[in-house]
Amino acid sequence: MNTKSRNDKLYFMVSVGMMAALCFVGNYLQIKIPNGVLITRIHFGNSMCLLSGLLLGGFGGGLASGIGAGLYDLLDPVYIFSAPFTFLSKFAMGYVCGELASYFRTRYKGTTLGKTTGVLISGILGQITYIVLYLAKTYLTQIILGYEVQTAVTATVTNLITSSVNAVIAVAVSVPLYLALRVPLKHTGLSSILNPELPEKGTGRVNVKAVVGIAAFVILTIAAFVLYIEYKLGNL
Repeated sequence: MNTKSRNDKLYFMVSVGMMAALCFVGNYLQIKIPNGVLITRIHFGNSMCLLSGLLLGGFGGGLASGIGAGLYDLLDPVYIFSAPFTFLSKFAMGYVCGELASYFRTRYKGTTLGKTTGVLISGILGQITYIVLYLAKTYLTQIILGYEVQTAVTATVTNLITSSVNAVIAVAVSVPLYLALRVPLKHTGLSSILNPELPEKGTGRVNVKAVVGIAAFVILTIAAFVLYIEYKLGNL
């Protein structure tokens, strides 16, 4: 392994750790809102998750998002048993945002879509990915635990409102912050890790790693959800 390769791996780990810490701290800037069944929050954690994806790309951004948010849940008794699902859903948000941002940077380099509009679209779609997963978990949890459909719908709608507020905050904070940081950070030792672009188009073969990764994500998400439900049922 040459020195450059070792340095890149070190910079990658440092970058993921740094952004995970920001995702963790961002969750503490919050307002908790009890909705009768669950507790939902308005917070700044998602802003850092999106920023992680924009700066580090899909995998790095997903790891930082999942680790930071999952660690917050582990240290809060209210959310501790939802930590596995939080890790996976926040990983998905950072991953989708990062992959899309890398796609726009690569395919539309030098255009507005490759510089600013693509960043905005990536942030919005990353947030939508998380909201869909979060609301599905909210609704299904209430139904499986035996609550009435109306109660489950009420809890889900309340979470939709707060999630939408969080989404607006996240995009409004992360996109301008990324645009302000991307040029200065290129002149640091982390330049080889930040703002990644996709490799050139291949031969059209199926990306085995991507398929395996998606399959693993789906399986782990289902497993985390089942474990969460089993814990809740055991404590009724």
